[in-house]
Amino acid sequence: MKVADLYSLTDKVAVVTGARRGIGAAIALTYAEAGAHVAMCDIEMADGELDAVAQKINELGRKSLALKADVSVNTDVQYVVRKTIEEFGRIDILVNNAGSGKGTRLLETTEEDWDHTLAVNLKGTVLFCREVGKHMVERQSGCIINIAAIGGLKAIRDYVRPYAAAKAAVIMLSREFAREVGPFNVRVNAIAPGGIRTELTRSIWGDPERLKQATAGTFMGRMAEPEEVASVALFIAGEGAAWITGQVIRVDGGALA
Repeated sequence: MKVADLYSLTDKVAVVTGARRGIGAAIALTYAEAGAHVAMCDIEMADGELDAVAQKINELGRKSLALKADVSVNTDVQYVVRKTIEEFGRIDILVNNAGSGKGTRLLETTEEDWDHTLAVNLKGTVLFCREVGKHMVERQSGCIINIAAIGGLKAIRDYVRPYAAAKAAVIMLSREFAREVGPFNVRVNAIAPGGIRTELTRSIWGDPERLKQATAGTFMGRMAEPEEVASVALFIAGEGAAWITGQVIRVDGGALA
């Protein structure tokens, strides 16, 4: 196999959740550039950002599907899976990227913040893994990538506690699910990003003092761009990573080294 083929997703079908902006949008566009058709969902569509990502995918010569869905609602998840299969015939790659973090210190976190954070980050990942996993097991082929966070691997100062707990659970879910579906030629891995420059982290990189604190623990001395996570997601989804499953790949500039 040629080196270029190891990173090609030509005519593969990917589902990316939370693809309206940030890491999700970067992964969706990177996959399209690598040749994939991409179905995307997000809880917000009124602002037109998800449709804008879909349009960029179409301009790359790939097919796209933009759907409104709450990943924590099972009927919404089933709707996304059904519409994707109806449109493209199958699902080769699933990226569980949708995430939300509410609450800060556990002593100050409300029950509502806890429930919301676990519903989006953990329950949403479970529901999509289950529904898409059934399809992939039946086809005896597939790749699932769950976006975790370094906060799920280590207690980090000033981190959102419910979010960290949810991402830690996503990491263990990825390992256990990899064991469950591995015999059916389905791979499951997690990516644990460090500080990434997205709209959700604007309060950090938009504040010089907070940015200095946030990057002090990295070897690179900076936050990463969403595309730097997307490039790792591309590798994991390709044939070059065919023997990689049950792993957590850190993209953190050395923060946890």
